[in-house]
Amino acid sequence: MILGRSERGKPPIEPLTLKILVAGGFGVGKTTLVGAVSEIRPLRTEELLTEAGRPVDDISGVEAKNTTTVAMDFGRITLREDLVLYLFGTPGQERFWFMWDELAEGALGAVVLADTRRLEDCFAAIDYFERRSIPFLVGVNCFEGAARYPADDIRRALDLDDHVPLLMCDARERESVKEALVGVVQHAMTQAARHRRAVTT
Repeated sequence: MILGRSERGKPPIEPLTLKILVAGGFGVGKTTLVGAVSEIRPLRTEELLTEAGRPVDDISGVEAKNTTTVAMDFGRITLREDLVLYLFGTPGQERFWFMWDELAEGALGAVVLADTRRLEDCFAAIDYFERRSIPFLVGVNCFEGAARYPADDIRRALDLDDHVPLLMCDARERESVKEALVGVVQHAMTQAARHRRAVTT
């Protein structure tokens, strides 16, 4: 099926489709991000938190949260008529991390969401993408009431390599999310070009 639009008299454009992961700790805003930007009704696999899960689910800092993603979130956004992104939000809780390998298959890159109140919660996602050489950027989700820190301080706290982009974002705001998604696509393309140059020299 051809999804792209075309001008009169010109053949329709077959869009390039890319897979982007949205990762980070529990309650950091992954489901919100996918929902804020998706042009289709997002697929969500949320379940209510239960008393049985309290011994293994750390909800400190997000005590008001009463649901959790148990498989993935899925959404789609058309950045240009020839470029479509499929978004896959990963589950944040450690007991669902076994799903990450399958979700990461074929991914161009990832957005790792961070919350400055619980910065350590995104370490696992950063380590995951670094070990697998999957390009990623860190989006610091600016929650209301959370302290604001300079980007350089957050970068040092996360021990990020210099080439990894870091930006402030609001997972509720479509334009802010689009900026992060464009950023990860650009970063992935830059990394791919750098790798090609290294191979040919």
